[in-house]
Amino acid sequence: MRLRLDLLCILLAAGAACAQQQDFSKVEIKSTQLGEHLYLLQGAGGNITASVGADGVLMVDDEFAPLADKIRAALRAIADAPVRYVIDTHYHFDHTDANATFARAGATVIAADELRARLVSGGTIGNGATISREMKAAEPGALPQITFDHELTVHLNGEDVRAVHYPHAHTAGDSIIYFPTAHTVAMGDIFVRYGFPFIDLNGGGSIDGMIAACQAVLQQVPADERIIPGHGEPAGVEDLRTYLKMLEDTRAAVAKALKSGRSLAQMKQEHLLGAWSAQYSPPKAFIDTDAFTDTLFNSLNAHAARHGKPVR
Repeated sequence: MRLRLDLLCILLAAGAACAQQQDFSKVEIKSTQLGEHLYLLQGAGGNITASVGADGVLMVDDEFAPLADKIRAALRAIADAPVRYVIDTHYHFDHTDANATFARAGATVIAADELRARLVSGGTIGNGATISREMKAAEPGALPQITFDHELTVHLNGEDVRAVHYPHAHTAGDSIIYFPTAHTVAMGDIFVRYGFPFIDLNGGGSIDGMIAACQAVLQQVPADERIIPGHGEPAGVEDLRTYLKMLEDTRAAVAKALKSGRSLAQMKQEHLLGAWSAQYSPPKAFIDTDAFTDTLFNSLNAHAARHGKPVR
């Protein structure tokens, strides 16, 4: 339940106001060792993947600012090393709110160009329908100091950590982070385990970009790769393959309905995505079946409009 509340918070309130509404005093940071130098930290926001060793600490995402001290304590329990780098997977508050806190302590924040631009501007996050909320511009200290267009590598603790930008997936500025020595990849919210994913269409995301990013990961990684979702427990390649098939099949169902001339209201009335609801839309789901139908409909219509095709 806490996962869904955290996700609802990011969409139902803006920036610091959201953090202020939550009681972080009872949040504990759970630490799980993934490899010789690699750890997963889980608290109240997005998952944190951390490389910890003699060269210092590199974190993928940093959750909420009020949890920064607890995150530091969890890292110190592993090794007494400074946080040198933070790589943001996307701009959403539950993954970037502690940027300024760690930057003030000496960390370098790294992200895709588009992510920094979105933090600078703020704007409306949403799926073009039932989910639509304003997110304030970030304070200057929270902005990434280093940005990249396609790919960047950080060499730390015997690992070549690769951050690769996958455009127009969960947002316009998503990065997936590869730890090849540890056979681990951190996917941010391109891959989640709470059910149907939230795709931030207003923030430049799209169903086609989500599918392309998942396909790219599966084409690159070995069969024993560990997959770290933006939310939820670590997964394997077959879990990601199952998730990708859901994205492809639900997209195909909505695209077929659009081609036949059915309206969004008709698709919902017909329970077009009902075959996937049991697995991906549990009770009180963050993204229920209707919300995901909205998302696919709006994403496909936006793609059609960009390519000069009629929009129904």
